[in-house]
Amino acid sequence: MLSRRCDPVGEIDDRVRTLAEDMLETMYDAPGRGLAAPQVGVPQRIFVMDCSWKDGRPEPKVVIDPEIVTFSERRATGPEGCLSIPGVTADVERATDIVLRWTDLEGISHEEALTGFEAICAQHEFDHLNGIVTFDRVSPEMRALLEAEYNH
Repeated sequence: MLSRRCDPVGEIDDRVRTLAEDMLETMYDAPGRGLAAPQVGVPQRIFVMDCSWKDGRPEPKVVIDPEIVTFSERRATGPEGCLSIPGVTADVERATDIVLRWTDLEGISHEEALTGFEAICAQHEFDHLNGIVTFDRVSPEMRALLEAEYNH
C-alpha cells in the first residue's frame, strides 16, 4: 500500500469525513504531526497534519486531493521520522517553502504558502500519496543501513 500512487478522493461524503476524523485521532494519539490515508490502509489522496498542536495551538488541516504548485529552490536537510517506520529517523533534503493547493472537507479550495517545518511536513505526507517513503529519499547506502536498523 505504501509503495503505490493513491487515487483521487473526488466527492467528499460522510465516508471521507469519517476517514478524516479517524486519521486526526490516530495522528494525535501516535503522537505525530501528519498522517496520510495509505498509512491507515486507504489508497486515496488525503492527508491530515497539525504542526503546532504539540506547542499548544492545535491547527489541524485536512488536505484532500493536494497539489504542490511550487517548490522553492532553497533546500534544507533535516531529520524526518515516520509513523509507518517507527524508530527510524533519516536526514532528508526538502524545499524550505512550497505552495500547496487542496480541497477541505467542505469542498472549499485552498492555496497556501507553507514555510519551514510545515512545508517539510506537507511534502512528507504528499510523498505518501505518491508511494514514496523516507527510505526512497536517501542514498542506496543509507537506505540499506536504515532498513537494517528498522528490521532489528
